Amino acid sequence: MNTFRETPVTRYPKARVLGIAVALGLAALVALGIVQRHANVVELQDVANESSVPPVQVILPMPGPPTRSMTLPGNIQAWYSAPIYAQVSGYVKKWYKDYGAQVKAGELLASIDAPTVDEQYEGAQADLDVARTNYNLADVTAKRWTALEGTQAVSQQEVDVQVANAAAQKAKVRAAQHQVARFKVLEGFKDIVAPFDGIVTSRNTDEGNYVNAAGGDVGARGAADELFSVSDIHEMRVFVSVPQDYSQILKPGLTAALSLPQYPGRTFQATFDTTANAFNPQTRTVVTELLVPNPDHLIWPGTYADVHFVIPSDPHILIVPEQALLFRAEGMQVALVGADGKVHLQNVKLGLNLGQTVQVISGLKPTDRLIVNPSAGILEGEKVRVVPGTPGVALSSQRLAPPPVPANLSDEQRAKMEAAHDDVNK
Repeated sequence: MNTFRETPVTRYPKARVLGIAVALGLAALVALGIVQRHANVVELQDVANESSVPPVQVILPMPGPPTRSMTLPGNIQAWYSAPIYAQVSGYVKKWYKDYGAQVKAGELLASIDAPTVDEQYEGAQADLDVARTNYNLADVTAKRWTALEGTQAVSQQEVDVQVANAAAQKAKVRAAQHQVARFKVLEGFKDIVAPFDGIVTSRNTDEGNYVNAAGGDVGARGAADELFSVSDIHEMRVFVSVPQDYSQILKPGLTAALSLPQYPGRTFQATFDTTANAFNPQTRTVVTELLVPNPDHLIWPGTYADVHFVIPSDPHILIVPEQALLFRAEGMQVALVGADGKVHLQNVKLGLNLGQTVQVISGLKPTDRLIVNPSAGILEGEKVRVVPGTPGVALSSQRLAPPPVPANLSDEQRAKMEAAHDDVNK
């Protein structure tokens, strides 16, 4: 029986092969670690480079709207409104018209019991009778003395005295007549009447209340107030305070739509009437008066209204959002992004503020790409990275500017990028 024995010569090649395999495995692991570490370093470097360039969203300036709207608070007053006071002292005998009553010019509203005025009127009539009697006697006497003029019976001095006395008595008659007429007018003031056709908008008295000739119904603290107020509401006056920036629109032909809280969904058309032609130095507004027909008497005096103006505008003037503006020591600026991805700070001249947008009179072209919301520390020549717009970030009135398209793209890739940009703008 032969027994095989492994010699040293047969053992050494196997050990050598095993050692080589282990060495190659270790080398492979080291190489793999180095490759992965290098890849991580390259990735971190790319992330750092990308983070060092701030992302921005850009838009194109838009043409201005052909019209713009403006809503201002308005106060509606009656066409005519008259507070009515008592002109004689006395007590209210009776009132005939209450709140909301429609009245005609001269229609009786209330009557006043004024015994003092009655007595004064009767006294004035009595004084007139006395004056007439004295005048008649003086006139007869003057005529008799005048007939004896030139005779030895009377002197010329006595004739002249009698004639002058008759003239004085005649003057007293005229004075008494004026006094009677005065009290007759006061007698007429005992009846409170409507000054014009309209609506009774207030009644501040009641039967038995004392009124004085100073101007109204005397209350518990002695304060005077009007007895009635009558308003003509066939047409209403609307008073609006228009800001100074919009004063150029105030001219004949201007119209406005009124919205009243009590009539939701309904508007009333008003037309321009006049303006104060002067600004309030505290508010920099001008009082403007509009007229609105009110044939159905739906609008009442003292009503609050929202006054909506539609103002013509120049569509050739570009507009940008307010957040795109930079307030710098050099003046008003916007941040533009060039084809090389660098920032250029452009000086602009602004026009009217339209709310969320503002007019740019000069300094911008329709093809300029401006940053929507530039940071306060953005610098000239700074490198930025244009990113697609997020829905809801850009204003609906603005168009997102297309990003620069690399020249080496195929037509198909270029079309895909343009389609994606159009989808964002939608």
